[in-house]
Amino acid sequence: MKIHVAVAAAAMAFTAFGVDGLAVKDGDTIAFLGDSITFGGNRPAGYVNMVMKGLEVAGVKGVKKIPAGISGHKSNQMVARVDKDCLSKKPTFMTVSCGVNDVWHGESGVPLDDYKVNMSGIFDKAAAAGVAVVVLTPTMIQENPDNSSNTKLKGYVEWLVAEAKRRGLRLADLNADMHRTLAEIRERAKVTGEKLPPKLLTVDGVHMAFPGNCMMAWGVLRALGMPESKKAEIEAVWRKMPEAYEVAFKLTAEEYDELKKKAEGEDLSVYARRQTFGR
Repeated sequence: MKIHVAVAAAAMAFTAFGVDGLAVKDGDTIAFLGDSITFGGNRPAGYVNMVMKGLEVAGVKGVKKIPAGISGHKSNQMVARVDKDCLSKKPTFMTVSCGVNDVWHGESGVPLDDYKVNMSGIFDKAAAAGVAVVVLTPTMIQENPDNSSNTKLKGYVEWLVAEAKRRGLRLADLNADMHRTLAEIRERAKVTGEKLPPKLLTVDGVHMAFPGNCMMAWGVLRALGMPESKKAEIEAVWRKMPEAYEVAFKLTAEEYDELKKKAEGEDLSVYARRQTFGR
């Protein structure tokens, strides 16, 4: 009887509080502030929705998201809109992903000293609003760790890591994760002789492909307290999420007509029906 009571109590605790150590609770709201990487991260199998799915798998119920990624945005634009786009909606947590465009845009970017002021403004506003911040270090610019952009970005990342630590903010060091992941993939390929594609984590050197989105999502979940023991289970579910990959293929005119006919018969667009072409 005591065993049954203990099991029931544990089940109730899991339902009420989720995974032990996980900061996000039932009914919380997470705002995702960022640039085009975060905008793209709100696609069906993007990192934003992977974070949400990971929390669901862990048993946290009713968590809501506030997508706030805008393509091309830098720290000066994010500090100007953080109140309207995020804080006014009263989230429990806010992830902040900023820095790629500050460097990548060159002369139109944001110098490090100004970046520090802008990011400090975002953190100060969040603190005043009682919103817990999760700092995401900016991911690499192209998948070459030694190029000039990543050399410059290093100063932004180092300051951000130190500032998060000074303020006691949760940190997802995605820049370090990306450097480490790429190095591990390339090292394995040297051993196995595998021929690697030009891009490993991104579609274009900056914006995330499915593996990069997985890397980002797990970094955020880890920063929120998700235990390593849940990773395999969560990743298995991520692999079933729709639109993880888009595969283009060429058709003959006859094949296109066949595809179009099937699409019309199922009240689908040609684009949607091509996902199951041949079935």
